Amino acid sequence: MPTNIGRMNRLRVVKEKDFGVYLDADQLGEILLPKRYVPNGLRIGDELEVFVYLDSEDELIATTLVPKVQVGEFSALRAVSVNQVGAFFDWGLPKDLLVPFSQQKNRVEEGQTHLLFVYLDHETNRIVATTKVDRLLNRDEPEYRTGEQVDIIVGDRTDIGYKCIIDSRYWGVLFFQDVVGRVFKGDKLKAFIKRIREDGKIDLSLQQTGYKKVTGLLEEIIDYMEQNGGEMPLTDKSAPDTIFKTFNVSKATFKKALGALYKDQKVILSKDKTTLKK
Repeated sequence: MPTNIGRMNRLRVVKEKDFGVYLDADQLGEILLPKRYVPNGLRIGDELEVFVYLDSEDELIATTLVPKVQVGEFSALRAVSVNQVGAFFDWGLPKDLLVPFSQQKNRVEEGQTHLLFVYLDHETNRIVATTKVDRLLNRDEPEYRTGEQVDIIVGDRTDIGYKCIIDSRYWGVLFFQDVVGRVFKGDKLKAFIKRIREDGKIDLSLQQTGYKKVTGLLEEIIDYMEQNGGEMPLTDKSAPDTIFKTFNVSKATFKKALGALYKDQKVILSKDKTTLKK
């Protein structure tokens, strides 16, 4: 199986040296895994998951560190420096991720957080990124159904809500009235398709629409209590932020679900906790 630069790969140890081990990277030859990343007890013939990239000397190298984003993925990262080459972003590796000036939608300044897409420059084998993500999204017609769950990355805040990348394929909008709790640029969340407009634009919600979101929550609450000794430190009087951190729903939705469980005599409500009936 070919080894992919800029991705996690499972590679086999073929040589041991004082300064590390060499891994069989198939078409890329043998790649060094420096000693500081070699797990105790690793031997020739063993396999392990590593990330393959170019070091500061532009030599292929492996690491067991997992970056915040890999080639072919979108993410929101913070710029840690800017020089005459471009902007450099923290992606969790010793060598920062470069966004050349030619790949900046707007001029990046140190400390800013930007949505970006990571790709491999096949001429140099260098891993770079671009903030010009619009051209990479909305390239075909969305085929989602209302209520379908999707993965989103929260982008820029606008006058009406937040622009979000949906499933690494589309732009969508999460309106302020559909936000539950606090969200920040770069957050990776589960969301639901609220509506697809006639012009193809997609509206999002952090909760399922209609009563379906309540019925789904019933099982979550019961599962939570079963895994926590038949209790949970939440009631219909709990703070909205506490409820959202636990179940990712609004207090109103939580109260409806808790009320349904109480009506069905499945739970006992007290001042500071809810108990599952045996």
